[in-house]
Amino acid sequence: MPLREKQLIERIRGRVRANSSPSKRFLQHGIGDDCAVLRIPAKQELLVTTDFSLENVHFRRSWHRSEVVGRRCLVRGLSDIAAMGGSPVAAFLSLALPKSISQSWVDGFLKGLLGLAAEFKVPLAGGDTAQSPDLVLADIVVVGSVPKNKAVLRSGAQPGDRIYVTGELGGSAAALSALRKGAASVEERDYPRHFRPVPRIGVGQFLRDRRIATAMIDLSDGLSTDLSHVCEESGVGAQIDAHAVPQAKAGKKKQAVDLDLALHGGEDYELLFTARKNTRVPPKIDGVQVSPIGVITRGKQLILVRDGVRCRLQVKGWEHFAH
Repeated sequence: MPLREKQLIERIRGRVRANSSPSKRFLQHGIGDDCAVLRIPAKQELLVTTDFSLENVHFRRSWHRSEVVGRRCLVRGLSDIAAMGGSPVAAFLSLALPKSISQSWVDGFLKGLLGLAAEFKVPLAGGDTAQSPDLVLADIVVVGSVPKNKAVLRSGAQPGDRIYVTGELGGSAAALSALRKGAASVEERDYPRHFRPVPRIGVGQFLRDRRIATAMIDLSDGLSTDLSHVCEESGVGAQIDAHAVPQAKAGKKKQAVDLDLALHGGEDYELLFTARKNTRVPPKIDGVQVSPIGVITRGKQLILVRDGVRCRLQVKGWEHFAH
């Protein structure tokens, strides 16, 4: 059983104090009042994102250690900030717990979340706690900042722009596939993009500062789905070269994952962005591989080219209520 609410809040507050970071210059008042008070830097605009982490939807206690669940919970919000070219300012956690859960599970969750928060110097500035009937529900809100009128949107892609992705794709989906076949055989170290994902904050800021990216999105729902979002918002289509899509190497033997997992698997938390045809895009940014995978087109269709054969790229990534 977890601690009673007041004690739990005090425990979280104590962990936050121990996790103090330089970015608290944005935070005037945090946990302890009805609202947090944030100081917004001059000539900056606010970014605000929110993401659920729901037991048996985004994680399973039988598959994921609580520390992993906490880290992945915060990654979701930080990755959204990265996709806008922003800097994280503060995080807010609303956590609903069943009475049957142990306090050690809660402590592990906080360790994972606050460890990542310290890594990116973002303070946990508040939130809420509640008792749920039987499952864990966590909602993370991340506030960020970006120079005025510099946020990278999904709507800026134009025909002729080149399409790029960071890192490798399909590694997280490969872990889920392995877990479904037998959790006992899955080692966290063999699937780092699933168990220890890293938000690409530095890459997003680089692309923003140098005005490289014309549109950008994080790959949380799968390449096909997230690319379709960019195309819808920009009013364009896209053509992808199947052989250019960087397929993650995962598992004990570090074998390349199936192309379908790279195209449609989600939760890699890499970035997909577009850039003008003549823009020089480095092959590595902030130590992360960057791969050109296609081009933006005038037509509204998504096309996949494999061995010279063109076919429609089906949008088969994650979509709630469709699975």
